[in-house]
Amino acid sequence: MPDSGGLESVEASQRPDSQVRVFALPPRDGASPSSVVDGFLEALTSDDPSYAIARKYLTPQAAKGWRPGHRTVVLADGPSPRPESPQNAGGEGRSFVLSGSQVAEVDQQQAYQPKAKRYETNLHLSMIKTAKGNQWRIDSLPTGVVLGKNDFTRIYQSVNKYYYAVDSGSEDGAPQRQLVADPVFVRQWTDPLTETVKEVLAGPTRWLDRGVRTAFPTGAELKDGVQSLAPDDANKLTVPLKLKKDADTVTMTKCKEMAAQLLFSLRDLSSSSVSEVALKRPDGSLMCALDKDDADSFVAPRRSPVPDSQYFLDGKGRLVRMAGTSHSDKEPDRVQGPLGEGVQPLRSVAVSRDQERAAGVSSDGRSLYVASFVSSASLGDALVHSQAADAKDGLSTPSWDGRGDLWVADRDKKNPRLLAFGQGLGDRMQEVSVEGLAADARIETVKMSADGLRIALLVKEKDTTTLRIGRVGRQSDGKGGVELSVADLRSAAPDMEDVTAVSWAGGSRLVVVGREAGGLQQMRYVQSDGSTPTGQALPGLTRVSEISASEDDRLPLLAHSDDGVVRLPSGAAWQSVLKDGTAPVYPG
Repeated sequence: MPDSGGLESVEASQRPDSQVRVFALPPRDGASPSSVVDGFLEALTSDDPSYAIARKYLTPQAAKGWRPGHRTVVLADGPSPRPESPQNAGGEGRSFVLSGSQVAEVDQQQAYQPKAKRYETNLHLSMIKTAKGNQWRIDSLPTGVVLGKNDFTRIYQSVNKYYYAVDSGSEDGAPQRQLVADPVFVRQWTDPLTETVKEVLAGPTRWLDRGVRTAFPTGAELKDGVQSLAPDDANKLTVPLKLKKDADTVTMTKCKEMAAQLLFSLRDLSSSSVSEVALKRPDGSLMCALDKDDADSFVAPRRSPVPDSQYFLDGKGRLVRMAGTSHSDKEPDRVQGPLGEGVQPLRSVAVSRDQERAAGVSSDGRSLYVASFVSSASLGDALVHSQAADAKDGLSTPSWDGRGDLWVADRDKKNPRLLAFGQGLGDRMQEVSVEGLAADARIETVKMSADGLRIALLVKEKDTTTLRIGRVGRQSDGKGGVELSVADLRSAAPDMEDVTAVSWAGGSRLVVVGREAGGLQQMRYVQSDGSTPTGQALPGLTRVSEISASEDDRLPLLAHSDDGVVRLPSGAAWQSVLKDGTAPVYPG
């Protein structure tokens, strides 16, 4: 610190903190077995794309057979190595045990899967001859990479790649094609743009594969010799493809489907500025090009063409709404039609995604109605009645998918069931089977994704309520109808033992309210694969019982708490909307 001299002004500018990068160090000459193991584990946490330094800790044969991309094991605090005792017979070599508390695994398809269990594996070292004398090197190790949760979060980022729902559009170029988000993880410092393109070409993950299709021909990949892709000064990305001989002829419609998949996938990549994708054949000729405006009109819209309004029930159980951009001090308006007139007081509601009608559950929780937003419309008969003995059971809050079908759970303790109504019609009701649901489990909440292929369920088993994501199957019933089912349930908030409320908040993101074991209630975002996005903390709120988010992330969150209906605009604090209001929802 200077203690004399004059003062002079210095112009300072605020700069965003640069992300920390980690560079691995090779093994030291004469390093002990413990130092080799520690150095190898440190090298796994580096940003080295090919793990070239990590391989230096292995024997030549082990380095050749090691496949770091096969899987990534994520531990809560990183692996803890300890020497195995006693040493193996004859005193040759050294063995170490790696242990830790596993929280997740990323498979060969880069798909994240929560897996809470004890992790333990072995490493073996032997002495080998090198140009610098005898050195300890690892000659036996598990396939893949093991990392701590903090290192995983620093190195990897979640990316949505997109595929078409199997029954949205047709192979001959039907105009509306529904895209479905398929989240995977790519390394942040390993050219994430190129990696995302490769992941899209590789096809959907196993969990989603049965419900979607890709427009890319089987075996499509980047042209030989292409190591990296980058957009030009006009943000146009050119992708040279290598296709099998039987797929060289691609129609213009099919090519645009392929380009749209890439464009939407890269659009969700935070570091990407791509606004147009051009696909080329191996000989360099142009197959097609698609910009973001054409892509928006080419696929089914991910959001309603009508700006989302905010809906909720007033103190008399009537449906009211406010424009999504309105200030909180503006009074809400009652919707037209019987649900806004209070013909039947409601306790929960769901507005169709086209915002032309709504479904409401009666105040006693036992009857489900659907009515349009037309002043002359009548309420009509209930679509279904629950036989629940207790009013706190009965029907859950209904939910519309993007196909116009209505879903609701009947929480009758004697006959719990998941129901779907084709196009919201009572004569098209069916009970939906849920594969993998325990006999004593009961569905408390149903939230459908906009694509209609994924369903978020709050499932109560004994004293815990957890969030599960299932894949919706649709098969012809042979009578002109569709038979629905839910399969492959997976946990989306594994560390929460009591989830109170949930809402979809994007292609693969949800907002949940719940608490961890022994903890207080909290609100946060989660991904549909069970991972947790970074840097998206939400301010707390007291006793939240309901939550709703729009597909448009520019619109505020809605919640029902001790303060009535409140909302959270971007960059602001929670604001009161209606003190005696309940059941806040966006369309869906």
